[in-house]
Amino acid sequence: MHIETLKIFCDLVETQSFSLAAERNFITQSAVSQQIRSLEKRFSRRLIDRVRGKREIRLTPAGEVFYRASKRVLESYDQLQESMRSLTGTISGKIRVATVYSVGLHELPPKVREFMSKFPAVKIDIEYSRTTRVVRDVLNGNVDLGIIAFPEQKRGLTIVPMPSDRLVLICPPGHELAGKKKIRATELHGRDFVMFERDIPTRKAIDKILKSYGVEVNKVSEFDNIETIKRAVEVGFGLAIVPYPSVVDEERNGQLVVVQLVEKEWVRPVGIIYRSDRNLSIAAKKFIQLLENKNAADTEFYD
Repeated sequence: MHIETLKIFCDLVETQSFSLAAERNFITQSAVSQQIRSLEKRFSRRLIDRVRGKREIRLTPAGEVFYRASKRVLESYDQLQESMRSLTGTISGKIRVATVYSVGLHELPPKVREFMSKFPAVKIDIEYSRTTRVVRDVLNGNVDLGIIAFPEQKRGLTIVPMPSDRLVLICPPGHELAGKKKIRATELHGRDFVMFERDIPTRKAIDKILKSYGVEVNKVSEFDNIETIKRAVEVGFGLAIVPYPSVVDEERNGQLVVVQLVEKEWVRPVGIIYRSDRNLSIAAKKFIQLLENKNAADTEFYD
């Protein structure tokens, strides 16, 4: 039995897809099926069942045992590789990261460039997703690190705080509020707003803060990503409250006007999450250290 076979099995379980498992391992779907059949033949046990009428794969009791043991073997093998690489004094390997769009598109790129300049032998794979999916991928072992806003403590997760972001009000240049440098929450009462969808943590935080000041706004549109929200504000749908790093370019280019919200509550915590039982590679630990540090430029707007 080869390490590659265990990885294919675990990838199949975690992706719930023969095609995705094949893609991850650069083989065909039929090769994935053959590997699973060979495992079942070797142990004389059925390891997976297909759910009739659904694209779903269900582990049998034997499959559950085999999956957990395979994950331990793969993690031990990764540690072995890491130990051997460390003998050369070169930090290398791959870091799999899942993050939400607003962080991944606007805050990670300069950090990744800085990291790659220091450790060019390390490869960083970044996936963009919603918060719930990021957390699930971390817990399932699909990725090494997750980076999300408003991280919540969960069993089996470790959270490393990153520098928080200020939330700001944005409006188009011609809006009546465009001339203001600062604004209070109560001045937003009754105004048209473009919002994140309700299950997104930043939206929940915004609703909570507005409610605490007795403010009700007119929710014109709801979107699941920061880029669509910004475009909607640009064309005049309404105002929006977003993390400041996500609108630095639009403010600089004159596409949007940024107005500071006075109250201290307008802060978005950001954190790195990883499985508590996972032994992170040296490369992943170095990346976390870099992400924890805040550059002076990050606070320029507010200091």
